[in-house]
Amino acid sequence: MSNPPENMTRRRLLMAAPLAGAAIVGVGFWKMLSGMQHGSFNPHDINAPVLNRPVPDFSVPDQAPGQGFSAQDLRALTQPVLVNFFASWCIPCLAEMPTLMGLKDDLTMWGIAYKDRPENAAGFLKHSGNPFTRLGSDRDGRVGIDWGISGVPETFLIGPGGIIRWHSAAPLDVDTIRGTLVPLLESLKKS
Repeated sequence: MSNPPENMTRRRLLMAAPLAGAAIVGVGFWKMLSGMQHGSFNPHDINAPVLNRPVPDFSVPDQAPGQGFSAQDLRALTQPVLVNFFASWCIPCLAEMPTLMGLKDDLTMWGIAYKDRPENAAGFLKHSGNPFTRLGSDRDGRVGIDWGISGVPETFLIGPGGIIRWHSAAPLDVDTIRGTLVPLLESLKKS
């Protein structure tokens, strides 16, 4: 049997553990908010372990009104292509569609309808426009898992040979295209 002071110490430690955990989470949250205020924290800037690696092995069937594609198709490319994961139920996907339509004449884009019914994805593209030259369906989300996406929209720039050169987990906008994508495309053309 333990003596009373030892029991009190153990009880105090057990009571203090949740408070200490909450304090640690609070400090982390404060640092994140502070970073956002100063511009040093970007919640869309995710760690992308796929950069500068070949596209994963995958194949997506046709999604009307387009033709599906596979890793072999991307690996055979000699020019950069943008691969965009989207869904009809995704509000940010709808918001980024005018930006993608504006890029349509300057950059080849292939789309993957993520966890979407084929008829809904087709209706979405009919309504908002279709910037994609190839279009596949990832109905069960397995291809998205292989690519490491965390949601939609997500966009990847695939360089010649099927190498992932850039990844964004946020809707594309004009600033991202001008500030990041265009300079990267220029550097890929030089190499």
